[in-house]
Amino acid sequence: MNSLKLEKKFTELVTCHQGIIHKVCGMYCKHEEARKDLFQEIVVQLWRSFPSFRGESQVTTWMYRVALNTAISSFRKEVRKPDEESISNKVYQIPVSNKLKQEQEEQISFMYKAIEQLSQVEKAVIMLYLEEYSYDEIAEITGMTRTNVGVKINRIKAKLQKILKPVYNEIR
Repeated sequence: MNSLKLEKKFTELVTCHQGIIHKVCGMYCKHEEARKDLFQEIVVQLWRSFPSFRGESQVTTWMYRVALNTAISSFRKEVRKPDEESISNKVYQIPVSNKLKQEQEEQISFMYKAIEQLSQVEKAVIMLYLEEYSYDEIAEITGMTRTNVGVKINRIKAKLQKILKPVYNEIR
């Protein structure tokens, strides 16, 4: 394939499936500038690996795999800085139209706060699980075995329950 056709096909794929990249960036970066930087790095890594993509898996599987590996590698290179603004402060700045919506938003914010406490690999696995990917698809994206994915998901659920239990008991 000549370089113009390759570039056009790549641009179409990234444009069509950019939501995957945005999800990964949102999961691994709290600040807008960091998300933008990670987005660019993921696109660069996708472009580098695109010529060797043989289509043996779905495009979305390949994109998730590259995006997650890039995010995890990028995260390991950086020194973690504590977040100056807690997620609870952000929740209070959101206008809420009714009590049910407020409760749902609080539950979601608590869940994301709990997910932030997971390891990078655990974040990747739970994100894919919450996106309703099958164990086989998660295994293919992460490079784990299907059995290991199942074990990892059960352990992550238990870990999240342990993290969230005090919060849940407090709001009951």
